[in-house]
Amino acid sequence: MAFHVMLIPTLGCPSDCEYCWSSEEGSPVMDIDVIKETVEWLKDFRMEPVTFTFHGGEPLLAGYDFFSEALPLLAEELAHLKPAFALQTNLWNLTPKMAQLFKEYNIPIGSSLDGPEELNDLQRGKGYYQKTMRGYEIAREQDLQVSFISTFTSYSIQYKEDIFNFFLENGLNLKLHPALPSLRDDNPEKWALSPEEYGELLIYLLDQYLEHMDQIELKNIDHLCKCVFIRRGVVCTFVDCMGDTFAVGPDGSIYPCYRFVGMPEYVIGNVRDHPSMEDLSQSDAWKLLQEFKDYVDSECKKCSYIKFCRGGCPYNALSINEETGKAEINGVDPHCTAYKMIFKEITMRATKEMLGSSMGMVPDTSGMEQKAKKGIMSIMLKPS
Repeated sequence: MAFHVMLIPTLGCPSDCEYCWSSEEGSPVMDIDVIKETVEWLKDFRMEPVTFTFHGGEPLLAGYDFFSEALPLLAEELAHLKPAFALQTNLWNLTPKMAQLFKEYNIPIGSSLDGPEELNDLQRGKGYYQKTMRGYEIAREQDLQVSFISTFTSYSIQYKEDIFNFFLENGLNLKLHPALPSLRDDNPEKWALSPEEYGELLIYLLDQYLEHMDQIELKNIDHLCKCVFIRRGVVCTFVDCMGDTFAVGPDGSIYPCYRFVGMPEYVIGNVRDHPSMEDLSQSDAWKLLQEFKDYVDSECKKCSYIKFCRGGCPYNALSINEETGKAEINGVDPHCTAYKMIFKEITMRATKEMLGSSMGMVPDTSGMEQKAKKGIMSIMLKPS
């Protein structure tokens, strides 16, 4: 089974998104020696294929020289692991020279836009939209694949139609994130989207996707439908991610996920020590997240969706004990309600389609002038 290592060159970021929990002012920038130690760590760590994602903060702050040395080190020294690469960036610091390098290594890029310029800049800071779109044009000139994440908040949810139409009309592929409460924030719920709103949003986007599949790619809906179809999760939110996902911070510290980078209590090792899986599993953070898996096995065993949900994201499930100040597991991902809503909707529609097909029902073709709406099975059967 393939595994995933997220490389966090810095937690620093030039943007100032209102709801962001993954940036840190004054964060150091990763030295190339950390990449060299990462290579040595992974040479004999596992023999399955690996994907490296450069994330942040803003990874491009590491600069061209960093990437021009890091990429060949990872690609050549770990060739036996068949490494693939990805990058998550706001694109502000992308240069033509850097874009050419990323093209050489066939690196798909994820970026972030929350919708039309006025709405986007309200949430992500004045000038964000124009800076990101300038970087997007540089990426396009090198024929780089770019997809966008749109973060839906308790504010922007009221403009969901405008946001979807913005991506549709501009020919931009979309992946959505619900704004999340943060373990780092004193006011974690300010921008957070409620589970019910998130569930309704996913159903709305499912309907829109079925109507416009030939014009846009909506990755969340692809993944959710595929989960139901093959009866297992296809993205980290819906699998037991412990042991298959790691993050390396600027100083070489290893974490269970990029969401924990910069939080010392979640360090599970350091690349300089070249830890084994057994070494990592002895850490307190690993044991805490293992509790989540055990909790899901116990509390969700009667849920119809357990095989392809797995309780959602363990980071989301963590809560802080007010007396001890420590994180603990008291439940599953708070978006459980949303996941149940969309899984139920997909399951019902797929069942209806399959029953209709098996009974020999044919669609009414009397209104040939109307564009036929595709069904759930057309998403489930899409190539990955």
